[in-house]
Amino acid sequence: MRFDDEPVPGYPLPILPGHTSPGRFERVLRAGGFAVTTELAPPDSADPEDVYRRARVFDGYVDAINATDGSGANCHMSSLAVCALLTRVGYAPIMQISCRDKNRIAIQGDILGGAAMGVCNMLCLTGDGVQAGDHPQAKPVFDLDCMTLLDIGRTLRDEHRFQSGRKISYAPRVFFGAAENPSALPHDWRAQRLAKKIAAGAQFIQTQYCFDIGLLRSFMQHVELLGLIGKVHILAGVGPLRSAKTAEWMRKNVPGMHVPDTVVARLAGAQDQAREGRNICVELIQAIREMHGISGVHIMAYRQEESVAEIVERSGILDGRAPWFPGRDAPALPQRNVS
Repeated sequence: MRFDDEPVPGYPLPILPGHTSPGRFERVLRAGGFAVTTELAPPDSADPEDVYRRARVFDGYVDAINATDGSGANCHMSSLAVCALLTRVGYAPIMQISCRDKNRIAIQGDILGGAAMGVCNMLCLTGDGVQAGDHPQAKPVFDLDCMTLLDIGRTLRDEHRFQSGRKISYAPRVFFGAAENPSALPHDWRAQRLAKKIAAGAQFIQTQYCFDIGLLRSFMQHVELLGLIGKVHILAGVGPLRSAKTAEWMRKNVPGMHVPDTVVARLAGAQDQAREGRNICVELIQAIREMHGISGVHIMAYRQEESVAEIVERSGILDGRAPWFPGRDAPALPQRNVS
């Protein structure tokens, strides 16, 4: 069976030995492929075509697509809904679950519901505080954090029961992940925090932006010293910076964000700053590709989604591999109901 097959809701595929889901994202990683993931910004819309249109720009270039869950505490279509739409046509979505907005009752229900609709990958996040978003008057929940969420998800999958102890009849077949930030202070603590997430159930990690190769290399050395290489699949976060002004804003306003002065200066001195931002991203990916213990990259190109294809092609990270996409490997998108 090819690792680029994806289960269709109602027609579950068998799980390969050593796997916890039938999804192709897990298969790519466990087969030793250098995986490429990206993010789809959910629309401010109830139109499914808005989701499909945003996904098409990634066709043939990525192995899985994250659907963010109220990123930055801003309101959009839910991650669960976006993932349900993407699975209809065979994309491999990564459903993000934020602890900010729901308690453990709702979250466990969403894990079961997402899995029932064919979602094979879920990223467990604590979530941004509501004060950062467009509804600062909202009441935050934070019943769980990413660690306890991972543990609850693993309990549902591996022990076939809710946290309450009540049994479930069919367990979710899910590949669980978490986030990490190699650039955040204190640097020496990041690998230890990663170890705790692995112990809680994380099978893959997507990091925050890594613009400083030296910091990422140091983080991976700590990861290796702790004996974590091979225990989790780490995808380093990268992305194109549109301008020096953007870089300055990010490092001043995004918690834990580190953009070296050399990167800002290089952007500022470029005639075409957006182009230079893509050049820097390509160079970072090529350097990351050679790092021991790195299993892939997570390309975050907010409002520059159309640049992902160029970045992937120029970096050469697919090495001739052609990720699945509907236009080539699946029937046409479902017809819109205009009644």
